[in-house]
Amino acid sequence: MPRTARIIIPDYPHHIIQRGHNRQAVFACDEDYQYYLDNLAEWKQVFSCKVYAFCLMTNHVHLVVDPGLDPDSIGQLMKRLAGRQTRYVNRLAGRSGTLWEGRFKSSPIDSNNYLLACCRYVEMNPVPANICKEPASYRWSSCAAKVGLHSNDWLDLDPSYLALGNTDQQRRARYATFLSEPSADEERTLILGAVLRGQLTGGPAFIDEIEQKVARRVELRSQGRPRKEHTKPVPFLPG
Repeated sequence: MPRTARIIIPDYPHHIIQRGHNRQAVFACDEDYQYYLDNLAEWKQVFSCKVYAFCLMTNHVHLVVDPGLDPDSIGQLMKRLAGRQTRYVNRLAGRSGTLWEGRFKSSPIDSNNYLLACCRYVEMNPVPANICKEPASYRWSSCAAKVGLHSNDWLDLDPSYLALGNTDQQRRARYATFLSEPSADEERTLILGAVLRGQLTGGPAFIDEIEQKVARRVELRSQGRPRKEHTKPVPFLPG
């Protein structure tokens, strides 16, 4: 069966998931995590991408990335990250072979209604996995920087986060509150389903907007297209 063409839209944020091959561990120690983040910081600059959120779990990664003007930037970024991490791990382990699934998954995000929620979804990963009780205490995500617990000089602040307040203090406090708020099941289903199927994270108006931009049908409307726009925060489902 031929692969479905991946949808990458210039100047739109995208939720990205990449898993280890057969869900095997890709990070075994602190140095593994740090090496990935160092490369993420380097290559986002090379390809002029913006990284709005990240979370590195033992056997998969979540990212929220805006490719800027060049839609190929996301593919190039993920290729460099996967390749460098594979060579690094194989060299240390004295082995050869693949580290990752063959293809990362991605979904363009409706910035107006889902961007902040997708960032929260990404950063909440360690909590239901029983790695930590508070997402900001997890070392390998963007959450701590966004609530002001430590600095990150290469993380980009997305427009929805910036709109939370007029000062850093306001934004950090309001984002921390947002992380703690309950959310609705159908929105969780939309976010997870969209990235797993390679569709759009958004409602009907966003789907129509993107279809007009790319001049083709981009959503399998029979599979869970929401009946109306949703603007509430999105709950977490471990991914």
